[in-house]
Amino acid sequence: MLSPETLESYRRMTPGERLRLTIRLMQGLDGALLTGTPEHVNRKFELLRLENDHRNQNMLTAIARTKVVK
Repeated sequence: MLSPETLESYRRMTPGERLRLTIRLMQGLDGALLTGTPEHVNRKFELLRLENDHRNQNMLTAIARTKVVK
């Protein structure tokens, strides 16, 4: 959980500042994603895909709830 002070500092950032921070935090992490046996690497990507599918389904469900039925 982030502290209220940290959240407030993120809110004050411009979109460009947040993007730079995100990119800086991601640098070097892509190597970790590709480290391991082929089966291990495949499992990492499968888990990412499942998480993305779940998130996308939640967004579609929320969007569908906002549609007005005529």
